[in-house]
Amino acid sequence: MCCQYWTRSLLAFIAVLVPITSAKRPGRLNTLVTFGDSYTDVILAGDNGTSWPIYAASYADAKLFSFARAGATCSQDLTPRQFPAVFQSQIPAYLADVANGTIRVPPQDTLYTLWIGTNDVGPNTLLTGFEVVNNATIVDTTECAVSWISTLYNSGARNFLIQNMIPLERLPIYAPNAYFTKYWTTSRNATEWHLFVSELVAAGNALSKLMLPNLAARLAGAHVGLFDSHGLFTDILDHPQNFLNGTAPFNTTAPIFACMFRENESTSDPGNCTVIEGTDRDSYVWYDELHPSEQSDRIVAREIAKVLNGTGSKYATWFS
Repeated sequence: MCCQYWTRSLLAFIAVLVPITSAKRPGRLNTLVTFGDSYTDVILAGDNGTSWPIYAASYADAKLFSFARAGATCSQDLTPRQFPAVFQSQIPAYLADVANGTIRVPPQDTLYTLWIGTNDVGPNTLLTGFEVVNNATIVDTTECAVSWISTLYNSGARNFLIQNMIPLERLPIYAPNAYFTKYWTTSRNATEWHLFVSELVAAGNALSKLMLPNLAARLAGAHVGLFDSHGLFTDILDHPQNFLNGTAPFNTTAPIFACMFRENESTSDPGNCTVIEGTDRDSYVWYDELHPSEQSDRIVAREIAKVLNGTGSKYATWFS
């Protein structure tokens, strides 16, 4: 615990030493290009409904081009998984579509977003160390996410918004009393997971907040911003009455779709599941043990739509 305390204290101290200057946010943007994992994927939506980019584009009357894919990490060179990573798959797919004319993205009118990290710090990657290359750390995965900006900037993109990690420790999979789910059925110390993922999120988010201003200063003509997903979800979890509008009592701990498994039980079977139906779903923050609900995604979409509309969101900070 001492090391965890000093890690967090040091990051907080460094953050105080690096001033964040106010910058002019971009004006109205009419195109949204998204990268990330299942939190952003519009095909295999993590909320099992409509993902936030579709809502955001609708709210802001913007065109949407989504390259996010479920299961993704930032780079296979750091935390390899059998899913389309941002650097090895998503960015190449975007560049190919631009080159062949499949999509048209006017640089000054387009917002590029990246929401990544949940799988980088999760089971089988940084949390457990099972699938990590070259001793990769949270510093490496955070640098990877930030370098997504410079990579796209070199291709002509100019407006960037990185969405940081939510308080993952408050997800059911990372609760101190977590049960076995389809995402993990092997014995583990639930309290240790709860504490460690909290530290990984705190470190990664603090590092990105330090790295982004430094990068922004080197990219002429770019708008570089940070969307505080952590702050938004903390507000939702702490004050659900201000965000949720379902017909059931507000629930910030249990998911809509909860499936309990026995230790080492095959996840090919459905498990012991309970499902919330109808408008009661909008009273829940989580869809399942690892993903936000559709109502939570609508809230994210509402804030991103404000950015697209040029009015700005209190959860978005601009460094250039």
